[in-house]
Amino acid sequence: MRLSLLTASDVQHDLAKAVRRRRRELKLSRNALAERSGVPAPTIKRFESTGQISLRQFLLLWQSVDRLERVAALAAPPPSTPQSIEEVLRDA
Repeated sequence: MRLSLLTASDVQHDLAKAVRRRRRELKLSRNALAERSGVPAPTIKRFESTGQISLRQFLLLWQSVDRLERVAALAAPPPSTPQSIEEVLRDA
């Protein structure tokens, strides 16, 4: 496990703020986002205030306000770092 100053709760709240910000930029009410995403409006309200939501519901909301590929990119393996000068020269 890597050390971080961020907590899971911090990230949850940041994601909730991002969805709320995007919803407002798109001029969507919670009810309109609920219709678009299939996530109930009370769940959206709870998510925006507490950060609590299921992963599936978060993904449904995210794809309604942004590109789902941005979230999918988090699961991609990180680019490998060269371990020797030979690897650097070979890849150049």
